[in-house]
Amino acid sequence: QVQLVESGGGLVQAGGSLRLSCAASGRTYSGYFMGWFRQAPGKERELVAAIDWTGGSTYYADFVKGRFTISRDNVGNMLYLQMNSLKPEDTAVYYCNAGGRRITPSIQGRYWGQGTQVTVSS
Repeated sequence: QVQLVESGGGLVQAGGSLRLSCAASGRTYSGYFMGWFRQAPGKERELVAAIDWTGGSTYYADFVKGRFTISRDNVGNMLYLQMNSLKPEDTAVYYCNAGGRRITPSIQGRYWGQGTQVTVSS
């Protein structure tokens, strides 16, 4: 079992920045994808960004391209999401997701964090 704990959410004004972190612990293993999903009130959960084990392959949803950057530190079992130029529509609960050989908008990893709230005020 792998445990994921997110941190770094909060309230920020439009145009501001936040950095989300996700700490993985437990029976971690090599080779798995990690990603960030988000869910706004009344909307379905959606993939924001994903990254492979090496960090050499990344995916970004169109609505965050050029603004968000995903990265990972396999030594420290950490996943990050640097969010710049935040918009009110980025307001959502952000979830860390891990596991499996790929994470796509239709394929999720096995493990989930509890989520961290990001609120962007206009």
